[in-house]
Amino acid sequence: MIAELREHALMIGRVTLTSGREADYYVDAKRAILLPAGFAALGELVAAEATRLGASAVGGLTMGADPIACAALAAGFDGKAFFVRKEAKQHGLQRRIEGPTLEPGERCLIVEDVVTSGGSTLEAIAAVRDAGHEIVGVVSVLDRQAGGAEAIEKAIKPAPYVPFTTIDEIYPDRPDGK
Repeated sequence: MIAELREHALMIGRVTLTSGREADYYVDAKRAILLPAGFAALGELVAAEATRLGASAVGGLTMGADPIACAALAAGFDGKAFFVRKEAKQHGLQRRIEGPTLEPGERCLIVEDVVTSGGSTLEAIAAVRDAGHEIVGVVSVLDRQAGGAEAIEKAIKPAPYVPFTTIDEIYPDRPDGK
């Protein structure tokens, strides 16, 4: 997984992140996890973590979580996948959480591609809890080690937050060291 991220997802250059922060590099995890090797490896990791935590559903805020939840299903996770919209639809069923119906108290593993501040993950956690479901943990493909882990851990305590890798493993020679 680390080699796939390093080869396909790491881009060096000035960018503005979702959090609004500026950085000298960008990790577009979807560029690696939407290729066969990355998708398969990620699916196995997420399916194993979901099973270990007793999750019955896997998902998070769309777009970051979408391929991760689907990879878990493709790898044999015996549960549901779901996507959390940024806002409830204004037409149709007007749902904020899309996918199979989540029953009250469903045990959810929140998934995210890249964590910086943790804002998208915290938004997904709040939406899932507001819908009456339990958070059994959070996994991310990559943690940028920029404060998001601490925010997520605080929000889900005592459930675990597990980053599959960190920026230090993908880009250890960053000029800024962060």
